Amino acid sequence: MDTAHPNLVLSIVIPTYNEAAVIGKLLQYLLQHTSRSAEVIVADGGSSDATQAIAVKLGVRVLPCKRKGRGTQMNQGAAAATGNVLYFLHADTFPPTDFERQILEVVQQGYGSGSYRLRFDFPHWFLQLNAWFTRFDVDAIRFGDQSLFVRRAIFESVNGFNEQLLLLEDQEIVKRLRKFARFRVMPYYVTTSARKYQQHGVYKIQGGYFLIYGLYKLGVAQQRLVQVYKWLLRK
Repeated sequence: MDTAHPNLVLSIVIPTYNEAAVIGKLLQYLLQHTSRSAEVIVADGGSSDATQAIAVKLGVRVLPCKRKGRGTQMNQGAAAATGNVLYFLHADTFPPTDFERQILEVVQQGYGSGSYRLRFDFPHWFLQLNAWFTRFDVDAIRFGDQSLFVRRAIFESVNGFNEQLLLLEDQEIVKRLRKFARFRVMPYYVTTSARKYQQHGVYKIQGGYFLIYGLYKLGVAQQRLVQVYKWLLRK
């Protein structure tokens, strides 16, 4: 695959922790749908399963991170990346097949950062309704599942992700990125796994996310938010 933007190089950073069940399929997909100039980095937070081994077997660069935490892992992955456009992607989220061209084209047009609209791989009406709202350019509905691309220079200007945040770090950064350049909500979709919703209940998890966001906006401590999150995922 070739791109028409020779001065822009995409680095894909995937934070992982025990993602052996899904990482192989995603990496094969990314390798199939990116150019030779693009790179993929798995920033691993100390997985005890086969996540790292699967990535290595596929020829993908694995970056063992000193500390577990999505913000920390993504910052370390960005620091190790060689591209001038960074793309942060969850291990269970698939971008469109033409995502590299789409991202570089938008960056070439002068946008500094952006994300995609969202779809779930499970046809539940409530999830579909919530995903529909991701088409709007509103910070309250920008979350990590939608993925995030950003010019490296701008990412460094905002000092990357806030590593003090244990949750919502991928939403918090958007407000800071907007101060440096235009943000673009792409008219295309990434497809993310609904596995947590299927395991724990659609209404419970989605309602819990609304609760966590509301508590976050009220200034509730991150440790308390993590407690709420763990409660949502309890068996």
